[in-house]
Formats: sequence, structure tokens, C-alpha cells
Amino acid sequence: MGTKRHFRVWRGDDTGGSLEDFQVEVNEGEVVLDVIHRLQATQTPDLAVRWNCKAGKCGSCSMEINGKPRLGCMTRMSTFEEAETVTVTPLRTFPVIRDLVTNVNFNYQKARELPAFAPPAGVAPGEYRMQQVDVERSQEFRKCIECFLCQNVCHVIRDHDENKAAFSGPRFFIRAAELDMHPLDARDDRKELAQAEQGLGYCNITKCCTEVCPEHIKITDNAIIPMKERVVDRRYDPVTWLGRKIFRRDQLDEQPVPAHAVTSAKTASGDLAVADTGSNWHQEGPVPLEPPLGADGKLVVAELTLDRAAAGSPFGDDQVFPLPPEQLRYQHPSAPSGDGH
Repeated sequence: MGTKRHFRVWRGDDTGGSLEDFQVEVNEGEVVLDVIHRLQATQTPDLAVRWNCKAGKCGSCSMEINGKPRLGCMTRMSTFEEAETVTVTPLRTFPVIRDLVTNVNFNYQKARELPAFAPPAGVAPGEYRMQQVDVERSQEFRKCIECFLCQNVCHVIRDHDENKAAFSGPRFFIRAAELDMHPLDARDDRKELAQAEQGLGYCNITKCCTEVCPEHIKITDNAIIPMKERVVDRRYDPVTWLGRKIFRRDQLDEQPVPAHAVTSAKTASGDLAVADTGSNWHQEGPVPLEPPLGADGKLVVAELTLDRAAAGSPFGDDQVFPLPPEQLRYQHPSAPSGDGH
């Protein structure tokens, strides 16, 4: 036998509405969408609700339950206290059509504005080849069911309707990130488009979109933050900025200016100061291809020399290398004493 539970459901249309109270039977194992269907069958046959698969894979039954954006088909009644009132309202960010159904056309419009995958030149469909690591990198973003809960909870458009023209939202940031990470996508301006046309700069990474994602996609950590970092590198990094002033774009892509070579710090006169290239701080040294072996098959002890000036020795400028054996300070650990210490 089921128990009677108190539900408050928003009823109305684009002209206005209000919450209505219902006492409805709830059985063990049911979800909120089951209760909504029972209300339609027994008390409010004209209650409008959008749903399709009832398996958490179509994203149709998005609604706000007790103030939190959720899928009606994936929210079990057992998560609420028996005496708790369950309040069901439509998605707040999008215009109401009727009752729990909202107009999410905004999202499809933004989807049309996002450039699609650009096939690589000279490679026919069926000939695409990718490393497994590249497949796994973007596979997470393909799990999106377009429930638009992340769009609904994003305060950039939830609280500021005027931002919708310039902001695509987290659902389409992960699409842009997926294509930017795709090794076969021929477009190289995904980051610029995200900044200039999708409004990536509006996002201040509160991670609310990640919290409500029913597919547990790490929207902020794995898509938005990496995209922001790439945009900053391309647009605001002083070394990259200076390189773009000196080189053409194709030259810059082929021969990036090393971070240790120049700096964009300005002198008192306003001129760009060039860093001293006589030191190699933060610069990796040569990496041997294979360890040299002697005739006995053991590693040969050799002194590594560089063809450029190195940083100052921490032992002093008058130190000669290699060190004489009597100056070596390394010792093997002492044998344990009899008392165990």
C-alpha cells in the first residue's frame, strides 16, 4: 500500500501562474515523474509535463524539485522525508509554455551558431584514425543528454536574461572544448570563437553546472577551465603577444618563442626589455637518447657539457668539476644499531 504525500506543483502559462497543493499516493521505488503521471491520471488531466524515455537518457523531463534542477525520472521519492512537501516547478531560466513545460529554443539556437566539426583535408570518411587517448579525452563530453540543467542553473543567464545574446552556456562550452581537443578537427580558431562569440569570459567557474549534471560530466574542470587557460595563453600571455608582433601566425605556430628568451616587462622609458639569455633558468637540458655503455656493459661515468652558458654553480664560481672523491659528501646509511635505532 502506498502512502499519501504532499505535493506542490506550479500551474500556469506565460501570463502567470501559482503553486497548487495535492495529496497524492506514492508507492515504494517510485520517482517524481511517476507521481506527476499519477496526478495526470487521477486529479489534473490537463497538467503539462515533457518526458520521453523515463530512463535518464533523453533529458526531456528537466524540472526543479525543491528548488534544485533535476530530472524527474531520476529523482527517487525515497530521497525525501515522508513528511516533507515536494515542490515541483518548471526550469526558471527559460520561458514557460505551460505548467512544467518550458521553451528551451535558446539552446538549439546556440547549437546552430557553433561551427560543426571540420573534416581534415585529404582524408575521406572512414579513413579517420585517432589515438585511444584522444578518443577518451573527448568521450566524456559526448555523454551529454542535453537536459539543459547546466544551462538552467548558470547564473550568467539565470539571473541576467540580457546576457543570453552573448552567452552560449556550459553545454556548448563542452562542445567547443571537445572540438578543440579533437586531433582531426581542421579549425584552429575554436578558442577565439569561444571567447569572442560564445561569451566564455562571462563564466566565473562557480561549478554549479557540474553539480547538477546527471551524467556527472566534469564540465568546469575538464572543459571550461582548460578552454579559459588556452584563451589566456593565446590572448594575454606577454611572450605570446610579443611573438605575434614579431612573427606571422604561421611562423609563430611553427617556431614558438621560448619562454626563457624574452620578456615583455617594460622599462621606465616604455620600451620592451629583453631578458638576459646567458642563463638557462627553467630550461630543460639535453635529453640523451640512450645511456652510453662501456665495454663491460656498465654505464660510463661522463661529464655533461653544454654549448651555451649555464646558470651559476651553487657551489661557487671557483669550483672545478668533476669533484675530487675526497670532497664528495654522500655516504651510505649507517648499519642499524643493536637497539633497533
